[in-house]
Amino acid sequence: MTHEFRDERDQDRYAMYVDGELVSVLDRRENADAVAFPHTYTVPKHRGHGYAADLVAYAVDDIETNSSKRIVPMCWFVGKWFDDHPEKADLLSRGTAD
Repeated sequence: MTHEFRDERDQDRYAMYVDGELVSVLDRRENADAVAFPHTYTVPKHRGHGYAADLVAYAVDDIETNSSKRIVPMCWFVGKWFDDHPEKADLLSRGTAD
């Protein structure tokens, strides 16, 4: 199986594909200082494989590596991901992204 992560800026999201098929998306909203993640979705037939967690990890790493922005976890799943990864807590923002 081939896993591919994409930063689909034209659709304001990160996406994960497995063997060319879209399996999970992470919506985002950006402003000058922050990136908010308001919604995570995994295609029902692909749930239970950890794809959403892999996608959130990819997005967090991308933001940490390529920007100085902070993350606003508006989606419960992203909030839980940060609870499970306290080593990334310094990336969190108390503000909101428009």
